[in-house]
Amino acid sequence: FPLNFWALCAVLLYNASCICHGHVSLPGKNVAIYVFGDSLFDAGNNNYINTTGQANYFPFGESFFKNPTGRFSDGRIYVKLPFIPPYLQPGNSNYSIGVNFASGGAGALDETNHGMVIDLGTQLSYFKNASRHLGKKLGDAEAKDLLSRAAYLFSVGTNDYGFRFLTNSSVIRSYSREEYVGQVIGNITEVIQDIYKIGGRKFGFLNLAPLDCVPMIRALEGKNGACFDQFTPFLELHHKELSNLLQKQQSELKGFKYSLLDFNMFLKERIDHPSKYGFKESKVACCGSGPYRAIGRCGGNGGITEYELCDNVNDYVFFDLIHPTEKVSQQFSKLVWNGKLSIKGGYNLKALFELK
Repeated sequence: FPLNFWALCAVLLYNASCICHGHVSLPGKNVAIYVFGDSLFDAGNNNYINTTGQANYFPFGESFFKNPTGRFSDGRIYVKLPFIPPYLQPGNSNYSIGVNFASGGAGALDETNHGMVIDLGTQLSYFKNASRHLGKKLGDAEAKDLLSRAAYLFSVGTNDYGFRFLTNSSVIRSYSREEYVGQVIGNITEVIQDIYKIGGRKFGFLNLAPLDCVPMIRALEGKNGACFDQFTPFLELHHKELSNLLQKQQSELKGFKYSLLDFNMFLKERIDHPSKYGFKESKVACCGSGPYRAIGRCGGNGGITEYELCDNVNDYVFFDLIHPTEKVSQQFSKLVWNGKLSIKGGYNLKALFELK
């Protein structure tokens, strides 16, 4: 599966609370944020590894930053959060405000894009290093208090299912739907429980994007731009099992709280009904080449030097072959912070941050 699925964690300023540089300022003490997953949340870690899955070139970042930052978008990206620095960024050692471990293209399984990403298990090992550093810097008691109040955010799994269909591995393809989803959920479970043992109590998850209907998949499917329906049963089972997992952890682990956000429904709505949400185009990407501007990389990286760039990015749901535009991210941020996309059983994101 092509590296880097959605785009990354960043700041959107709204009036529900005061967003300050480096932390979310809520009643009481500040809340640190630790971020895990794929390119929905990757704030630039892939800039510092040997991979073709990077967004550190024009025109990424042009709408807001006016230069590329490593985020897979024309500008800012998801959720009403501060700019948490990537773990691999040189000089980054202030882990008390949080750390971003996410890597574009990463999955819950080690095999997903192996050698080209920072897989979830490695992200967990980085977090363990950061927690040890906090213990030495702050003392064990203060570090434990900080980690228990922190929020742990995840966007992971989409690349695992893309990899399942697009890999040539006969071993991976031999697994049944139930077996494969079970492996993905099993790895996520282990990471949650390890973070809980270290002190984490508040977990936020996005469910999976509608991978079956992104521009890249439409181009590969080749049937008049139809969605790739074979993905759908895997996504549906994953969503069911993820919800069950989080409810189970909340019932069994003392102090465990979670927020589960319906990113799938949110984005599918804009794909199916773009004009309802202020868009003109939801099938073709703003930047790229070939059918649906989804063959070849936006910006001409990866061997294809010629590409097209739309005139008005705000008309588009997708910026490149997979990743949504900043306008989509702004709409998502407003809804999740107000609790409009929270799935039954969990907290809305704002409430999760405010929990003591």
